[in-house]
Amino acid sequence: MTHAFNISRRGLLAMAGAGLASATLPAALFAQQGRNILIIASGQDIPNFDPHVASGYSASFLMRNVYDPLVRVAGESAEPVPGLAQSWENSEDGLVWTFQLNPDAVFHSGAPVTAADVVYSFERALRLAKGNSWMIRGIVQPGQIEAVDDHTVRFTLDAPFAAFLAVMPWIFVAEQAQVEANLGEDEGQTWLMSNEAGSGPFTVERFQVGTMYYLARAENAWQPEGGNLDGVIWQIVRETATQRLMLQRGEAHVAVDLTSEDMDALEGAPGVVRVIEPEYRTFSIKMNTAQGPMADVNLRRAISHAVDYEAILASAGYAELMTGPLPNGIFGFDPDLEVPRQDLDKAREYLAQTEWAEGGLTLRMVHVSGLEQQRRWSLILLDNLRALNIGLEIQPLNWPDMVAACASPETFPDLFPVYQTANYGDPDNIAYAAYHSSRNGGWSNAVYANPEVDALIEAGRVETDPEKRAAIYLEFQKAVVADAPDIFGVLENRKLGLREAVQGYRFTPVASNAIEAWPLSL
Repeated sequence: MTHAFNISRRGLLAMAGAGLASATLPAALFAQQGRNILIIASGQDIPNFDPHVASGYSASFLMRNVYDPLVRVAGESAEPVPGLAQSWENSEDGLVWTFQLNPDAVFHSGAPVTAADVVYSFERALRLAKGNSWMIRGIVQPGQIEAVDDHTVRFTLDAPFAAFLAVMPWIFVAEQAQVEANLGEDEGQTWLMSNEAGSGPFTVERFQVGTMYYLARAENAWQPEGGNLDGVIWQIVRETATQRLMLQRGEAHVAVDLTSEDMDALEGAPGVVRVIEPEYRTFSIKMNTAQGPMADVNLRRAISHAVDYEAILASAGYAELMTGPLPNGIFGFDPDLEVPRQDLDKAREYLAQTEWAEGGLTLRMVHVSGLEQQRRWSLILLDNLRALNIGLEIQPLNWPDMVAACASPETFPDLFPVYQTANYGDPDNIAYAAYHSSRNGGWSNAVYANPEVDALIEAGRVETDPEKRAAIYLEFQKAVVADAPDIFGVLENRKLGLREAVQGYRFTPVASNAIEAWPLSL
């Protein structure tokens, strides 16, 4: 059960005695209380606690710590390691996967985790068609997941899927009895907005939306090889400079949204460890291809050629420019793909083919409130569009409000910046999440829909011949660039700051800002 609370100065002092923290309280205070509480500073709120609905890095942090998947990822190679499943095997044709559950696994309620809970969770995810369910859509169907016995689950796939084991860490298992006891009229979605039904090493003890989330170590935590943490605080800190100062002062143990300037400022800082690592993390600015002026492909092409990409790269710091929709170097990536670069003559040629040949319109762009890097890129775009006599209204929003704006083309802004971090190192991850029309209504692809692109993505998922599969993704990249749904920006290195007191940390190049706290110690 979770609890909301309001925080006052008097409340902060009371919370210190209970093992809770705020940005105004140094971590040393908790050590004096004899409790090991990890404090993570993040600018992104957690939208809800439903493992089959929520997505984004803040939601992934909560799910990875409060719920369990069948398989986890670990280490720099992101290799699969046991989660709820202690072992697994697949058939020679790649269609049948069988998982053996760990008999020690229990939910926070004390009930054992059974194969029936796994079947229920996967089928619920498919029915709701939200969150991470896209990872298995078209691969697994309801009725094709079988509880062989209490501790054995069998999946029969529609087609072989090279990334099947790699997506398992992102489909989380909820306790069927808990959710069904609170179904309401929406399969428990309302209840799971502020309650959880997990088996993870931590429980949601208390939270205040927009301020902080306190995860306490589960009394019946069953996971082996854990660290010594009694709890974890996800502290909402909108300004990245404040995150950096908290890290330097010892008021946070981890900061996850630092800019390149923050990282430079932290070089040599006493007690601080910098993590600057490459990963498949794209940054693009999505355009409203379904509603308003950006529905005109020639306007999208004009804007794509007006952007100063070198200025975007210089602002990013530890990064490289994207070459199309896929991360550089991933399987199927085309390094010779022709993509827009700043060319104002070409931009004006495309603009002349629209009803705004002389410009004179104003577009609206949103960005995450307090995320300095996105604000800077918005200002670069504002300056670039002046050359086409196009204005830009820039509006900072909190992340839940940005997610809500993705619900329909009518509420989606003209320009919407998005970071997408691959959860698995396969082109399907970015391709399906960011460009398949079934994702419409969510933040990763709110409005873009192209049947040709859909067909290529679907073909790439199930093709097992590497040469043929690579050829499919070459065509996919060309089709997306021609349609210009995004301004292709940069691949940033992941930039994290940690206190030296954090022990047991290993960088994993998937969802690395969604810190998995169980292995860590203070």
